[in-house]
Amino acid sequence: MIIKESQILDAVPITNRKRLTEFVATFNKWGERFDIDTPLRVVHFLAQCWHESGALSAVEENMNYSAKRLLQVFPKYFDANTAQRYAHKPQMIANRVYANRMGNGNEASGDGWRFKGRGIIGTTGRANYKEYAVSEFCVGDLMSHPEWLALNPGAYKSAMFFWWNNDCNRWADEDDVDGLTRRINGGYNGLQDRKKYLNSFKEVFGL
Repeated sequence: MIIKESQILDAVPITNRKRLTEFVATFNKWGERFDIDTPLRVVHFLAQCWHESGALSAVEENMNYSAKRLLQVFPKYFDANTAQRYAHKPQMIANRVYANRMGNGNEASGDGWRFKGRGIIGTTGRANYKEYAVSEFCVGDLMSHPEWLALNPGAYKSAMFFWWNNDCNRWADEDDVDGLTRRINGGYNGLQDRKKYLNSFKEVFGL
């Protein structure tokens, strides 16, 4: 399937225009290779990507949290004292909350910051970066340059790889936004927003 910038803007007028141009070009080149090749698969992919990236406004995880937000978002990793020490220190926060999981080393390794969420479906953690890096779709030494996933075309191509590699079309084919959200998010965060985007894209694509 070929998509057009005008279709996206009809569905979501407030979209980052520069990234939209990049996204459409990358999708039209690679979408069918990742089996995102029916209208239903396309609208579900778009809806999830648009929610995850805030309509392409973000391609890199923002780890700049206040002490109050650290206690709300990461209560497992912070108490009142540590939250004050880590507040508004993004690199330290990432290294703490992502330590010793997703293939990352300990907090001192720096892996949490190095392999923080990047791309319009945030690839996070050394193991997930490596999975894309060793695939036939990645060009160059991503493990030495993880920042590439916040750039064109990596920010978009990695999202299509995640979709394909995690069999997301299975839920898209069933029009199951709840199951798809759980597969991508691990829960149902932002479900209503994802459904809003999905309905907008369905209307434009005639579904």
